[in-house]
Amino acid sequence: MLANSQFAGLSDLSFKSALVIYVIALAASLVFYGLLQSAKEKQRELVGAGGPPMDESAASASGETGSRAEKFAGMTTALVWLGVVIQFVSIILRGFSTGRFPFGNMYEYISMISAFTMLLAAFVITRTKVASFWPWILAPIVALMFYGGTQLYVSAGPLNPALKSFWLPFHVSTVSIGASIGMFSGVASILYLLKRWKPDVFPLSILPSADKIDRIAYQLAVWCLPVFGLGIVLGALWAESAWGRPWGWDPKETFSLITWVMYAAYLHIRATPAWRKTAAWINIVALGTMLFNLFVINLVVSGLHSYAGV
Repeated sequence: MLANSQFAGLSDLSFKSALVIYVIALAASLVFYGLLQSAKEKQRELVGAGGPPMDESAASASGETGSRAEKFAGMTTALVWLGVVIQFVSIILRGFSTGRFPFGNMYEYISMISAFTMLLAAFVITRTKVASFWPWILAPIVALMFYGGTQLYVSAGPLNPALKSFWLPFHVSTVSIGASIGMFSGVASILYLLKRWKPDVFPLSILPSADKIDRIAYQLAVWCLPVFGLGIVLGALWAESAWGRPWGWDPKETFSLITWVMYAAYLHIRATPAWRKTAAWINIVALGTMLFNLFVINLVVSGLHSYAGV
């Protein structure tokens, strides 16, 4: 089936528009950081250098500068929600243009995983009121989308025959959601360690307490483990129907399993009081294996999943 050029063009335009909106949101979040730091400094002058440490919400409430900071925080969140809607429109239009689920190559996969990550981030940050997370989430997503949209872009077209399967939308969408949750959790663990290391140094001083960041990382990982695990199981069912075996220790299968085991280890170690403060390192290792699987295994290593590359 030939691609519908009109839908394909609108999909590409929507992808680029979402990327531009995320860049503007990143700029707004950096202004928010600057204003919030200024508000904190003004509040320190009022309460004295020996006053208690302030978190994001306390500094936000400090005078006119804090009020402006809150406006930029709200602007960032609103822009992200708009970008998420436009990015999912891009994914839907890509599917309409080809008459298939848009999970057929690395460009489409990166678009999907970045969209799910931003949707998750918008939901979590809105619910937990930690707008100070935005620069740390937006910066890598903007970089990922720019790389995917320039270096990995593939024109809309028919699906590779090897990918034609009933299991494709279920396996890839579930893995994408699980990976998105895991990546957000991993970033949170990095911020947790940085906050513990230098809690009063800008820009880390803008972040909420280390304990709150750690709770967010943990709660995300609790969801990542079963969702990503389900994605692996669905992949095994697909492998059984396609290759006559559910598991073959293909590089992508192997690193997916390693990543899942790392998340399980993180949850177990964090639940152990004596090791709780070191558990974040395991979560960061899981993030590393996730990214290694995404880029190196998909684009460099030869295996049964190589057809999912560029």
